Amino acid sequence: MKPSVRVAIQGIKASFHEEAAFKFFGKDIQTIECNSFKQTCESLENDEADYVVMAIENSIAGSLLPNYTLIREYNFAVTGEVYLPIQLHLMGLPGVKLEDVRFVTSHPIAIRQCIDFFDDYPNLKLVESNDTAACAKKIKDEQLTDTLAIANALAAELYGLEIIEKRIESNKKNYTRFLILRKEKTEELPKVNKASLVFQTNNQVGSLSKVLSIFAEQELNLSKIQSMPVLGKRNDYYFYVDLEWKDMAKYDIAIRKALNYSVNFNIMGEYLKNDKV
Repeated sequence: MKPSVRVAIQGIKASFHEEAAFKFFGKDIQTIECNSFKQTCESLENDEADYVVMAIENSIAGSLLPNYTLIREYNFAVTGEVYLPIQLHLMGLPGVKLEDVRFVTSHPIAIRQCIDFFDDYPNLKLVESNDTAACAKKIKDEQLTDTLAIANALAAELYGLEIIEKRIESNKKNYTRFLILRKEKTEELPKVNKASLVFQTNNQVGSLSKVLSIFAEQELNLSKIQSMPVLGKRNDYYFYVDLEWKDMAKYDIAIRKALNYSVNFNIMGEYLKNDKV
């Protein structure tokens, strides 16, 4: 029997990271639970996992900047992406009523994304925790009848909780983009059409503009650009860029030309675009 793929996630089972892993790999995987994003990287580095699923940006909260640094410092390869709609539900033990509870617990970002809902319930105390699924698990483990959790449907199913209110997030078009990482780059897929790059520009005037112009001239779509300061070097920045293309030859030309105006240029990964939410 073929062993299942080992996928490291931040959080516990039924977290949004596991939901994203299921969406990309299917449910026949072994989930490696980690307490932090750094721990997921250590798990991959030490061959305790085959892949990492890592959130990189949210449509409301923006980019997760420390995760860009982790990918670059560990020099992992980006081999795919997956977009997950973030649907947040209010859940508790079966039979518990909303009017009977005193506390609602979840990850602080999840709480912020549902804050409009709680305007109508000023009596409820919102308690921040480190993981949405862990909050649901705690309610089950400790049989808390005075507490509800904000989490996904997967958590309600796994931990035997009842969804009291569905879709309480303020923005119904909320989604998170996750990157699929592995330790080493693999042979190029036959239909790659997206790449994640990181580079610094040299000290020539207009270097960044020239690099971006090269991408435009070769008809590459710049779907994202993110700058981050280089630690300890004033006015030096890393530029993280996502590119999409229809003609692989033009992508190759653009990369060769861009090297003339950049330093520390690294192709973090080339993969198949997968932006369906």
